[in-house]
Amino acid sequence: MALFPLTSNFEGDFVLQLVAVDTDNTMDEVAAAAAVHSVGRRVRARPGHILRVRQQGATEFLPRDLKVADAGLKPTETVEIIWQAA
Repeated sequence: MALFPLTSNFEGDFVLQLVAVDTDNTMDEVAAAAAVHSVGRRVRARPGHILRVRQQGATEFLPRDLKVADAGLKPTETVEIIWQAA
C-alpha cells in the first residue's frame, strides 16, 4: 500500500487533475477518485453509465478489477476516464 499519483483526463472535463490513489486500488476505485474532482463540478453525472479507465491514447480499457500496482502505470502518467453505457 502506497500513495501513487496519476493524472486524470476525465471525459467532458477541460481540466487535467492530479489524483492520489493507492497502489492497491482497482481501476474502478481510480475512476471513482477521479470523478470526485470532475463530476458535479464541470461534468454532469450520467446515470446508467459506468466509468472506465484506459491509458492516455489507448483504445482498450484496463480491466475494472486490475490494481494500480499491476497495471504498469508510471507515477503521474495520464489515464483517461471514460463514460461507458452499463
